Amino acid sequence: MNEGSVFDEDKAIEFIRKYVGEEISQQYSDDEILYVIDIIWDYYEKNGYLTLDAEITEEELLDVDSLTAYVRKEIANDKEIIMDPKDLEKIVKGELEYEESLEDIL
Repeated sequence: MNEGSVFDEDKAIEFIRKYVGEEISQQYSDDEILYVIDIIWDYYEKNGYLTLDAEITEEELLDVDSLTAYVRKEIANDKEIIMDPKDLEKIVKGELEYEESLEDIL
């Protein structure tokens, strides 16, 4: 993500809800979607995506399949939240699209 972009959790949730559509959106609370966002950012931190490297862009580094698998695994390990893996994939892609939209603004 560009240095000057501002990530807003509430706007991210709203964006994701629009991205995934009403049917999927109605199945999950804001807290559940926020939990997925938190897992994505944990993945970023564990894999060094939050450090600045002028030579390599985030898009070149990010393996979306690996990210999605990580999120699925973390959700599966949390016995309190049950999310359909197909829905989870769409939510992850929605979050990534939200990040992309922040870059487009700048």
